[in-house]
Amino acid sequence: MPRILAIDYGKKRTGLAVTDPLKIIASGLGAIPSHELVPYLKKYFAAEAVELILIGLPRNLDGSNTHATPLVEECIRILHKHFPQIPVKKVDERFTSKMAFQSMLDSGLKKKDRQQKGLVDEISATILLQEYLQYHAG
Repeated sequence: MPRILAIDYGKKRTGLAVTDPLKIIASGLGAIPSHELVPYLKKYFAAEAVELILIGLPRNLDGSNTHATPLVEECIRILHKHFPQIPVKKVDERFTSKMAFQSMLDSGLKKKDRQQKGLVDEISATILLQEYLQYHAG
């Protein structure tokens, strides 16, 4: 059964998460340098069936675009170009970084581990995906 992949795209790093084949659980895949996203996804899609890509769309609290929104829109264009067979859906990513950091605190991670920005990106992608699964279950 195909999976759903979530992307927390950033200028430097991109966090990735994926569902299990039954689309019940979201798990982090890690964080990679953003310029390596397309080659990484080509390898991943060759090994795993993916039916949908979710990508976090950065917004301000009032719903307006942030400085990062155009970067994500460009990433979406690139994903459509390289993977036209896989739909890309934008999801609101407001608060995911704060939620990721809080989950790191709650899990008792040491300060040194919490400073790994890639870990925040990976957890953010996992939160995006888990929230999507909760609201689109069934």
